[in-house]
Amino acid sequence: MDLVNFTSNVNNPLVSILMTAYNREKYIAQAIESVLNSTYKDFELIVVDDQSKDNTVEIARYYEQQDDRIKVYVNEKNLGDYPNRNRAASYATGKYIKYVDADDLVYPYGLEQLVYYMEQFPEAGYGLCSLNQDKTKIYPFQLSPKEAYHRHYFEESIFHKAPLSAIINRDAFWQVGGFSGKQHLGDYEMWHLLSKNFPVVLMPHGIVWYRVHNDQQMNDNLSDPFVPFKYLLFQKRFFSTSDTPLMQNEKEQILRRVNLRISKSIISAYRRHGKRKGDQLLKFSGFSFLQVLKFGVRKGW
Repeated sequence: MDLVNFTSNVNNPLVSILMTAYNREKYIAQAIESVLNSTYKDFELIVVDDQSKDNTVEIARYYEQQDDRIKVYVNEKNLGDYPNRNRAASYATGKYIKYVDADDLVYPYGLEQLVYYMEQFPEAGYGLCSLNQDKTKIYPFQLSPKEAYHRHYFEESIFHKAPLSAIINRDAFWQVGGFSGKQHLGDYEMWHLLSKNFPVVLMPHGIVWYRVHNDQQMNDNLSDPFVPFKYLLFQKRFFSTSDTPLMQNEKEQILRRVNLRISKSIISAYRRHGKRKGDQLLKFSGFSFLQVLKFGVRKGW
């Protein structure tokens, strides 16, 4: 498959661009135009508004009138981030789904690169981009489920990427049930689930642009220690209850590491945020305070 300009096929596009929106009047025009300026043309752009209170819908409707590849939907009630992502995916008809949030951008050659990379690996369930340079080989390359898990937990993180940095085979997305709706954790959980069942394609930087601003939900990470703590609880539950492609000794090693990090997070919460926040983390950890103290003494905290 040559990296060339593709012709548009509105009735059966290869890629469904999914743009979920809530009060994004400041950014959505730029986001839509970044998609429309793509060198790759065989896409549909699905905008799903989650009951915005500003002019987001009006702006999206304007572009819908200009281009028949754009379809705008408005939810009857506010669903929230990940349920709205599932709603957007339910409208998709393409082989691939590609999330571009209403405050983010895709580079002009971004879609073209994503499709070119994915089409080289027909067994892959999804691809992740915006990754640091690999030390031994050039992108793109495919990882088996076992290789993906081993890379994330023993080499370098890959499951931390946001939906913007992914392209997903639509059938694979629904085979694992779509996003569960867990706040903050949805994409992190999705990469774990997809990688249990399908290979993943790794891709370089320079495909998408993630906007940083004060209205983002992930800003909670900076102020509430319970948000990053959720990721540790997920890892503990996941490796305690789920089948994964890793060896048993590797899973045990991960669980030991996670338990230590959970304990350290609890101690840090008591020290930096006070008793109420420390008690909250302790409650959800399933540990007793004595167990946490033992971990702390053992590691010299």
